[in-house]
Amino acid sequence: MYYFKTLETILLKKTPVEKFEAFEHFYTNFLNHEYTKEENYKPIEFKEPSYSSFLNIVLPKDVKRRRHFDTKEGKANLLHTICHIEYCAVDLALDASYRFASLPKAYYCDWLEVAQDEIRHFKMCEELLNSLGYKYGDFEVHTNLFEAMKKTTTLITRMAIVPRYLEANGLDQNPKIMEKLKSNPDEINYAILEALNIILEEEITHVQKGDKWFKYACTLEDLEPEATYLKLLEEFYPGSTQKKLELNFEARKKAGFSCNELKLLANKEECE
Repeated sequence: MYYFKTLETILLKKTPVEKFEAFEHFYTNFLNHEYTKEENYKPIEFKEPSYSSFLNIVLPKDVKRRRHFDTKEGKANLLHTICHIEYCAVDLALDASYRFASLPKAYYCDWLEVAQDEIRHFKMCEELLNSLGYKYGDFEVHTNLFEAMKKTTTLITRMAIVPRYLEANGLDQNPKIMEKLKSNPDEINYAILEALNIILEEEITHVQKGDKWFKYACTLEDLEPEATYLKLLEEFYPGSTQKKLELNFEARKKAGFSCNELKLLANKEECE
């Protein structure tokens, strides 16, 4: 099996079923060391997201947001949003494993393991979505995560922006959603809570991996990580370091953020 070419083929798959089946075969071969890494392989630039053929893509401002989860449609909308985040995360992890060559084997092991986790998260939430009589594709989506993938074409920017910023933001938002679900207790909400708890714990490890490889990339370029991270955030998301944010300090510290970094990001004087 050729490593990069096979990953490229998987990334181009147009449906979750096709992508996941192809990845399972690929990952088995990878774990069994049955692959060859091509020298000087040139990754392609993806022009559109892999889901463009079966999802209704709209601008972020046009995505319907439901903040109350006491209706069937509200629960389905929430689950669909999570499914979409997880499906995008599969492509992001696969692209991280595909786009950056000549790195330690541990790097590829980490991001392929993340892809496997994200697939499991997607399936878990899709099953709950289906139980409500809905399917992935029944609600509109935006392409913010795909755009981040397109823009972060170096190891240092990818690790800073995707796991250490976008995915870390999920560590902050997940508990807030869980509190809302707890305020409307019923059987499906308890099931969603259980899924979100699993996702939260495993996403911490994903951000940890991003933290590790971001700092590795900083070492390669002889850069100071904290200052570099803040600089990159402002470069990609101007004003993002000036907001007073409610961060999940506990989860972020587990994921590798320093107290000093968290104080700067939250614009607070104390590291909770």
